[in-house]
Amino acid sequence: MATEAPPPPRDGAETETGPVQPTTEQFIEVQESEEFGELRRTYRSFAFPLTIAFIAWYLLYVLLSNYAGDFMGTKLIGNVNVALVLGLGQFATTFLIAWLYSRHAAAKLDPRSEAIKHRMEADA
Repeated sequence: MATEAPPPPRDGAETETGPVQPTTEQFIEVQESEEFGELRRTYRSFAFPLTIAFIAWYLLYVLLSNYAGDFMGTKLIGNVNVALVLGLGQFATTFLIAWLYSRHAAAKLDPRSEAIKHRMEADA
């Protein structure tokens, strides 16, 4: 099936669909900049501790499920036991972490990354 769309430009010139792409040298320059390093540190200072904490929490749940069956089977209310509450807690913490990350990214990461992006597009 043939289309009526013209072929993409071959020379890298700016088209109606977007700006010219930055060069490899420009990407390397930005990657080595202090501003990009600060953006990376801000991301890592949030993501790494939460990732480690969640993995530890998940492994604790798995270990308790395997080796502390009596504890996990303890009934709390009716037929609701510790294992069910901790299992639902896994889902709750997953959504909590996603919500916290979206707030963190919107407040601290997105403005910095947008500034870098706009500067690169203007320099290209």
